[in-house]
This record gives sequence, structure tokens and C-alpha cells, in this order.
Amino acid sequence: MALRESQLTLRTTHYFKRLLIGATIVVGLNSVAFAEPTAFTLSDTCPASFALDAAGGCRLQSRYRDYGSLHDKGVGGLKTGLPALREGFTPQQIDLGRLLFFDPLLSADNSIACSSCHDPALGFSDGRAVAAGTGGASTQRSAPSLWNVGFLQKLTWDGSKTSLEEQMRGPLYSPFEMATSPRQLIEDLNANEIYQALFNDAFGGDGITLDQIYTALAAFESSLISLNSRYDLYAHGVHSALDDQEIAGLNVFRSFVARCAECHTPPLFTNQQIAVIGVPELEGEFDAGAAAAGGHTSQRGGFRVPSLRNITRTAPYMHAGNFVALREAVAFYNGGRGHGLPETEALKIHWHIWEPKLADHELDSIVAFLDALTDEGFRPQIPQSLPSGLKPGRAPLAMAAARSPKQ
Repeated sequence: MALRESQLTLRTTHYFKRLLIGATIVVGLNSVAFAEPTAFTLSDTCPASFALDAAGGCRLQSRYRDYGSLHDKGVGGLKTGLPALREGFTPQQIDLGRLLFFDPLLSADNSIACSSCHDPALGFSDGRAVAAGTGGASTQRSAPSLWNVGFLQKLTWDGSKTSLEEQMRGPLYSPFEMATSPRQLIEDLNANEIYQALFNDAFGGDGITLDQIYTALAAFESSLISLNSRYDLYAHGVHSALDDQEIAGLNVFRSFVARCAECHTPPLFTNQQIAVIGVPELEGEFDAGAAAAGGHTSQRGGFRVPSLRNITRTAPYMHAGNFVALREAVAFYNGGRGHGLPETEALKIHWHIWEPKLADHELDSIVAFLDALTDEGFRPQIPQSLPSGLKPGRAPLAMAAARSPKQ
């Protein structure tokens, strides 16, 4: 099998020897995957929008880095700068993380990968109301998008994790998600000669460590950048990038009447804070959100403000998929403080949540504007094959769409 054009030869002569995975049948709960003999190498080129620095690390190239931020808080007009990004990873570490991200070998029964819940075709979410783990077990919350996740200072819906390395331990080891263990993860990867060689190329040393696994995954996830939408062209001075309805929607979005931008602040369209907005309770126990994860009691029902980047790709919406359509989610904010809550709940609702009484055409214009935040131009390549021989993990909805005839 010929190497993909983006793959380059290994930099050290030690690895010029072809690393072959034998033609074997690998049986996992996700599928039966026939692994043809394949050579694997790691790219020495940074992902799109990144460039190598003098130390050999990848650094983001973005016009937003030319802009300042009011009080260093990321608050201001359209030309507001970006917060700090996790960057400086080598191209090899990023590319290794890409292989790991899509490989079901990281789950206990080889049935799901990180990409099974964070599928590139679904805005790095999975199209479900709540995510599903090994054996189809349902989790409590939806799978959030990973676009621009390297900028975020609070992770998971309850904001309880502060680094990608800390966050990924949750799904990897949760019995309701990937259900593996640190010991099994290390054993499975070290048993694979191809992964041994790739880790050595990316990190050096002898043998694969947990920290290297976490670093590689964090490197790949931090490379998922979406900052080149039509909105961004408009923000950088190309007025024709948005139509009249989208500009009207932007103006309503930023107005003191709607107050959307108070929490969904450009350019990431999140202020990275916890907000209590009074999302309707679904069947079952009320989700206490941040308050149950070590937060203050005033944060009962509070969740991290998500970015709105590529929001049209990540339905259903809210932490438990409460709203199927984006128009429905936008209209929720127009319904008055706490209108969706049961009488038994008296939450400390965020002060920006009130009753703006927007007209239907204003709600429609906001939805139109949100579509202008769509940018998947730097969506990474899904590996055609993996060192494990398993098929890359995909969300069921994405696989079903791929099987459907083109219209």
C-alpha cells in the first residue's frame, strides 16, 4: 500500500527499516478489520495554520495574535486577541496523537476510540444527546466539540478539569466510556511494535509511558483550530463576507438587549466561565453541574459556557442534548429567567439571562449569524489504517451518513 502524500520518511536511519503490521484479522467489538501490510511514519510537517519555530515546535499563525485584549480578559470588539494556546508540540507528537485519537486500541474491548464520541464529520462531537461508551452504555452528558480546545482553561461540561491531560483520564478510565486502565493501556501499546517505534520517534527513550500517551493526545487535540470562518473574514475587515441578515444577527448577538456576547465572547465565542442558565430538567435526576464537581453551591445547575464555533455541526444542544435544533436553543434564551425549570429548583441564574423579548426575525438573524461561524477548513485527515489494525473509530451517525447515497 502506497504511503499517503502527507507522510514523510522517518528522520533517523534507525527507522528506515519498514515497520510492517502483518496481514492478520483483528477482531474487535466494533468490526472485523483486515490489516494489510502497511508502513507507518510520522509527519515532520506542522498541521495547517501552524509553523515550525526555532526549537522544532509548532506555533499557531493567526491574525488574531496581532490584536490586543481588554484587561487581558479577551473582552472587546471584533478585533480581540486570543488567549494562550497549548502549542510547541513537535509535528511527530501531533501526528502520533492523531493515530491514537482514532484508534480503538485505547478502549478496554477495542470497540471505541476518542473519535467515536468526537467525530470530525460532526464538529468533533457525536450527534447524540448524551455520549455512549463501551457496550453502548450511556453517559450523563453530551460529547462537547473539540474545536479550539487547546485555548480552553476549563474543560468538561462542569469545568472541573484544567488541562487536556487531566481531562482525558476521565473517558479513558471511566467504566461507562472507554473503560481501560493505566496498566492495560500501557500493555496494549507496548505490545505493538509499530507503536513502540512511533513513540520512540516522537519522544525518544525506550518504551511507552502514560505521560507520553497523554502528551501525544493533547498535542493533536490542541492542533484542532477553527478561526477562518466567514465571520473571521468580516472581523478582519472583509465586509462582504457576511450578508445583511448575518450582520443583523451579529448586531443583535452583541447588543445589550440580547447579551449573547457577554458569555459567548469573540473570538472563541466563550468566556470560559461557569454559567447557570436554567436549562430544562430532563427525565431522571437533576444534573447539579459544577456544584457537584467541587464548585460552590451557587453553581448548582451551572455548566461551562461552550464555544459557538461550528455550532451548526454539533446538534443536539446543551449539556444533555436538551434542544434538537439550533433555532430552538436560541429561542430558549428568549423565554425568561428560569422558565424551563421545575418549581422545586431555585437556581442562582446568571444575571445575563433575562427576558429580552426578541422578535422572531431577530432570532432567525442570530441563527443565520451563527452559521457564519462555521469553519472546518483545517479538519484533520482520518487515518486510512492504524498500527493496531483496527478500523478508525467513528460516531454511528457519521458512519450512517457516509453509507447513505449522495443526493
